[in-house]
Amino acid sequence: MGAKVTIRETLKLKIIIITLMLTGGFLLASGFNLTPSLHAKNSDILSAPGNFSKLAETAGPAVVNIRTVKTIKGGGPVFRQFQRGPRGRENPFNDFFERFFGDDVPRDFKQPSLGSGFIIDKHGYVVTNNHVIEDADQIKVKLDDDNEFDAEVVGRDPNTDLALLKIKSEKELPFLAMGDSDALKIGQWVVAIGSPFGLERTVTAGIVSAKGRVIGSGPYDDFIQTDASINPGNSGGPLLNMKGEVVGINTAIIASGSGIGFAIPVNLAEGIIAQLKSKGEVTRGWLGVAIQDLTTEMAEYYGLKDRKGVLVADVFEGDPAQKAGIQAKDIILEVNDMKIETSRQLTSMIAGLKVGTTAKIKVFRDGESKTYEVVLAKRSDEKISAQGMPPKREEEELGIRVTDLTPEMAQRFNLGEAAGVVVVEVETDSKGSEAGVRVGDIIKEINHEVVETVKDYKEAVQKIEAGESVNLFIWRKNAGFLVIKFNK
Repeated sequence: MGAKVTIRETLKLKIIIITLMLTGGFLLASGFNLTPSLHAKNSDILSAPGNFSKLAETAGPAVVNIRTVKTIKGGGPVFRQFQRGPRGRENPFNDFFERFFGDDVPRDFKQPSLGSGFIIDKHGYVVTNNHVIEDADQIKVKLDDDNEFDAEVVGRDPNTDLALLKIKSEKELPFLAMGDSDALKIGQWVVAIGSPFGLERTVTAGIVSAKGRVIGSGPYDDFIQTDASINPGNSGGPLLNMKGEVVGINTAIIASGSGIGFAIPVNLAEGIIAQLKSKGEVTRGWLGVAIQDLTTEMAEYYGLKDRKGVLVADVFEGDPAQKAGIQAKDIILEVNDMKIETSRQLTSMIAGLKVGTTAKIKVFRDGESKTYEVVLAKRSDEKISAQGMPPKREEEELGIRVTDLTPEMAQRFNLGEAAGVVVVEVETDSKGSEAGVRVGDIIKEINHEVVETVKDYKEAVQKIEAGESVNLFIWRKNAGFLVIKFNK
């Protein structure tokens, strides 16, 4: 009897399994996923759009082709090659051209250029890149319906490579809505529309490859990286999300990196565009400090628990920070109660504040936090260069030879103060060389003791016993402040 029950139960179990298999197959065939997972919850992210036709059809009319002509002085490249002899000497072909052309020898060259842009309101304001229209003698904007207009430059901002144009039309123009670039996620679909290589109304699609890219194009680099095809001629055109909203302005490509393009985030661009529209220029807040990111060694040297904050490398005399009491070697921790982690973040934050406003700057100095109120000035983009090193030398321990830093040298290196000693030679295979000390480094402190002269340097080194730690707080050209640590 027991055996019969076992057989009967076994048959029932087999029927149940077969039924479940058939039901599961039906559900899978119907598009149901029986396994709960992250993929099921985010199927809208993982699935590719069926097509981009509707988006292209809707957004396309607001994307424009921009043609410019600029005059290159001194003739075109062909004539310049003939007119210029070896090492700049006059070329004998000049006589030939003068006889052939007479008084009509070409001296200037009209260089055409192509780019893209997009309309942002019905009144005809057009956004593009500054490099598309810079130095142009003539700017033509061609619409999707082939109507062409002369454009005037409302304003430009070379620092972010943005420009605002205006065209006059008797009818209301189609325009694109601005989206939210901060809401973009890595892997999200985006579409670029523009005129690559002069091929108007070209639509390409891809994904957001990365955000916050720094490519060395300027002080406010914060690019969206995409693999949507961007080529010469796409510059100034829109990068759109799947709602057809502008999330970026296509700007740059890497010549050797096929398929890699960069766009200015629209959240950064909107404030710039608003200023260009209202004032024709962009004004940015100015603190008046040279800054750099903290290294792990520097954070440890200052006694900070983490690397959060930005080091003040120099304070410019007469500028807002100096007037408020901020000093070189302070570490800026917060601006208006917002934590600061990188120099780029600080630069962007200060630039975004209005000139004349008061900013609360929290700094870390001598183991304590202090807050200063700084009235921001207008940023100026002047650059100061430095040259040369003096030959004078003074032999010292650690395989390092140093000399006093004079006021003249401090001015030459734009240090703001004549304090410290200059490294004029580093012996090969010495402890200083192995640790990374370089000729031209300016030693400001040793183990937290201020070094202003060669005498100070010698005394500080002599206090350190063999085998003990040596912490050199130095300033290095093009690098700022550094901490070099090694054992004596």
